[in-house]
Amino acid sequence: MTQSALLTPHNANIRAQFPVLKQMLDGYPLCYLDTAATSQKPQIVLDAMAQYYANDNANVHRAAHQLSARATLSYENVRDQLQHFLKAKRREEIIFTHGTTESINLVAFGLTAQLTAGDVILIDSAAHHANIVPWQELAKRTGAVIKPIPLDKHCRLDIDAYQALLALKPKIVALCHVSNALGTVNPVAQLVQLAKAQGAITLVDGAQAVAHLTLDMTDIDCDFYVFSGHKMYGPTGVGVLYGRFDVLDSLAPLLTGGEMIKRVSFEVTEFGSLPNRLEAGTPPIAEVIGLGAAITFLQTELTPQVQAYEAELLNYLQCQLRALGEVHLYGAFDDNIGVVAFNLADEHHQDVGILLDQQGIAVRCGHHCAMPLMQSLNLKGCCRASIGIYTDKDDIDRFITALASVKDLLL
Repeated sequence: MTQSALLTPHNANIRAQFPVLKQMLDGYPLCYLDTAATSQKPQIVLDAMAQYYANDNANVHRAAHQLSARATLSYENVRDQLQHFLKAKRREEIIFTHGTTESINLVAFGLTAQLTAGDVILIDSAAHHANIVPWQELAKRTGAVIKPIPLDKHCRLDIDAYQALLALKPKIVALCHVSNALGTVNPVAQLVQLAKAQGAITLVDGAQAVAHLTLDMTDIDCDFYVFSGHKMYGPTGVGVLYGRFDVLDSLAPLLTGGEMIKRVSFEVTEFGSLPNRLEAGTPPIAEVIGLGAAITFLQTELTPQVQAYEAELLNYLQCQLRALGEVHLYGAFDDNIGVVAFNLADEHHQDVGILLDQQGIAVRCGHHCAMPLMQSLNLKGCCRASIGIYTDKDDIDRFITALASVKDLLL
């Protein structure tokens, strides 16, 4: 792979939109390879949030004055953006939350009345804790049974084992679109189709997919799809729950009060209709507006050429790590997205991460909120280098040079 193939003016133009990447750390230029944990924010997102706070700061839906009207218009415009971004059928199928974790908790709580003792819940073995624990709590409340979907020897979801578990007629199937720890991509449209044939309600965690892939809810056809703003170049503290209208409308609200109310008396309360019924209280208004700017950014910049560039760059990273020697890669495939998980020989991942940080290299070290996956790999943890739309070949080369120096120091 040649350098000219990886360095494009378009990538340089994208990179220039992220102010944080211009800083120095201990004399080294920042090399940010932790996008899977949280992405950096382009100037358009920062400006949108500053504009709201400087000029339109007011609560939404509730006041008659102009500031509130402008804030409400900006807030609800993002719901329309998301409908088109996800190719959802109705704007009411878009619920704003505070992140992927809250979105999954909202669904898991909302389904409580629909489960009984002995019902089966299938969970992807590579799932993030946020797509495990809420289902465990649901099982505690209802007597349902959790069954993990095994991975094969290549760290991919085992389709044969999955089909065998589907014979149990599970009530819920919870999947991840892209593994946050390994970057492996699940064939979610196929998996959802198989689950729905058995009558299961399906939820897909798209937190690691949304910044890299073009999404189509009609194609995936899941009941619920969830993600966070901060992993798609938007703000922290905001997330999205997409749900098919009829299934979404059947959920009991997790939170009550405020905007979700239609009528209240001391004798009875009547909840409003979607989407308000699942958005209690003052929402993260500035963050939703920032999310709208992030969607605009992605729709402008995440072209098929940029997606191909990201794939090429990730493969280059995998190749360079293999060439370095004494590096163990986990679940690394040509179709992975965004992430490479690795360890340096038998060295502790935290030691490696700290030594890289001293050279301005930011990677993630630990169990990546995927302890069951780490246990299946017989690991206490690992390092994770993750790329984004702003990552370039120079970042990868600097990282490999730094890791080589760590290798020379420790081995």
